[in-house]
Amino acid sequence: MDAPIGNDLCSRIRRSEQALMAHHEAVLRTYGLTMTQYTVLLFLSHEGGMSGAQLARSCGVTQQSMSSVLTNMETKELIHRETSPVHAKVQIATLTEQGQTLLDRAYQEVIILERALTDAFTPSEHASLCALLERATTVLIQQTRHAAAPPTT
Repeated sequence: MDAPIGNDLCSRIRRSEQALMAHHEAVLRTYGLTMTQYTVLLFLSHEGGMSGAQLARSCGVTQQSMSSVLTNMETKELIHRETSPVHAKVQIATLTEQGQTLLDRAYQEVIILERALTDAFTPSEHASLCALLERATTVLIQQTRHAAAPPTT
């Protein structure tokens, strides 16, 4: 087998993703947040109230994991949950003032990396990289769906 190690696109994308996550986790740890908790705060700040299932899908975690995350965040008073007016069994999470304040503080640190990455490229390179990453993401999603599909007989 002549598979290149560390020089193929998947390895490069993975290394970039690992470096990004390591940076964000280090920054967020100083605020007592995990990456999932930070992402929940971001979604609630942008979208308003969301159910645990919606947040789980948005954050790419299971509903069971999200339930634990939301319980922890509610204990820290970062979010508030109340019964949905539409579905009695569904809890809707919203951001508290304390949650918004913590998000604002953490975001000021996280955005430093975004600015550094943007500054590392010319505007044209930045636009090209974004377009290429979008195209790569589309292929990755398509291939994942194909791999997950049951075999045809």
